[in-house]
Amino acid sequence: MTTRDKQRVRAALAGSESACAEIVRRYQRPVFSIVVRMVRDRGIAEDLTQETFIKAFRALHTFDQEKKLSSWLFSIAHNTTIDHLRRKTLPTVPLETADGELDPLSSVPAAAAETPERVAMGRDLRRVFEEELQCLRPEYAEILVLRFQENLAYEEIAEITGLPMGTVKTHLFRARRALAERLARRGMAPGD
Repeated sequence: MTTRDKQRVRAALAGSESACAEIVRRYQRPVFSIVVRMVRDRGIAEDLTQETFIKAFRALHTFDQEKKLSSWLFSIAHNTTIDHLRRKTLPTVPLETADGELDPLSSVPAAAAETPERVAMGRDLRRVFEEELQCLRPEYAEILVLRFQENLAYEEIAEITGLPMGTVKTHLFRARRALAERLARRGMAPGD
């Protein structure tokens, strides 16, 4: 855990509302990003994100400060969302596998493109990417976000999701393949 996160947690445990607000400001976007890809509804994701932070602050005294705060929050978000999904099952799209070792995320350009044309192209690619990501099974979308957007290690993803390491790797492999195939069908194969 970063020194700054340690300070925030200690201050929050001491009753500092501003420290709690800092934790929410720092982690609200990544938590929401994971949840919205699992539930596919912004309104529900906002509610579940808020519920995640409420649960986190109620259990903050149990947090092991030797661990990463982000992983602990992601784990709470994951479990809160899974509980919601168990209460209300959502339709999923079957996963199809394809041959080839392509990373679908490599075709999405960085947010800071150099020209207006590249900015517009990046916006279009991100929109298409988000649409296709929403077509994956929620658990696959979650693992893609944790790995490539949040840059978490396989071990952290396994800890957050409660899945064995082999299952995390298998889900990630299948999700990448399915997403690459979906993007290729739209004429947006990685490397284009």
